[in-house]
Amino acid sequence: WQVELNSVQSKQQQLTEQRQQQQQQDEQLRAQLEEKRLAWQSVKSDYQHYSEQLKDLNSEIITGLQIDVTAHQQKLAKAQQQFDKLGAVNLAASEEYEEVSTRFAELSHQIEDLENTVSQLQAAMKSIDQETRKLFMSTFDQINAELQELFPKVFNGGEASLSLEDDWQSGVKLMARPPGKRNSSLALLSGGEKALTALALVFAIFRLNPAPFCVLDEVDAPLDDANVGRFCNLVKELSEQVQFIYITHNKLAMTMATDLLGVTMPEPGTSKLVTVNLEEAAEYGLVAEA
Repeated sequence: WQVELNSVQSKQQQLTEQRQQQQQQDEQLRAQLEEKRLAWQSVKSDYQHYSEQLKDLNSEIITGLQIDVTAHQQKLAKAQQQFDKLGAVNLAASEEYEEVSTRFAELSHQIEDLENTVSQLQAAMKSIDQETRKLFMSTFDQINAELQELFPKVFNGGEASLSLEDDWQSGVKLMARPPGKRNSSLALLSGGEKALTALALVFAIFRLNPAPFCVLDEVDAPLDDANVGRFCNLVKELSEQVQFIYITHNKLAMTMATDLLGVTMPEPGTSKLVTVNLEEAAEYGLVAEA
């Protein structure tokens, strides 16, 4: 949205500058046209006036009258010079004015459309931000509640919670207090405590919005046998909603699975996949042996 808004605002600025240039050209053309029109009318009027006076003058019938013909001739010559200085009248000025006016109207319409588009985009962005914040806070509160419920189950006590650092867009802080310890950030916990806390958070998210399946890759590696047992109990509880696929080398974790898939190498360079259904194996008393 921000990129599109910047593009629209840049185009709006260009169109505004073009409209201002067109306005300046329009005003200049109007001033020039009016100036030439007035000058042309003045010179034409003087020329006609003096021409009529000269025609009426007849040296034969104005004997005795003291008329300064030379002065009138000088005025006429001066008027002719002024008229010549005006040059040719731009007959296309009217058409140019119409073109400029049309272009000005088009640019004004485009600017109005862009301003409306910018307003709509800003309103949409504001609405999206409000809805995003609302959904985020709702989800955040639900995950936090699930975490506060799961953490004591995983650790057999203690507490954990999520909190926002500053703004809802700045980050999320996870605080945990295993049994017998102080409340601290995740970085101060041991490897096993970090793993169990992270699993509690992941499973809290899965309880809120279960996925079809979850893949866990040796997440039980840093756990001791007691914590592996808690991990297994948590997986069993959530397996009613989510199908788990996990990679493990822990025998205790293997016993909670329904099906085992093992990879062996009977010969160098050759891998073989072995599958075991533990429920069927239990019927034949092969679980302990497996």
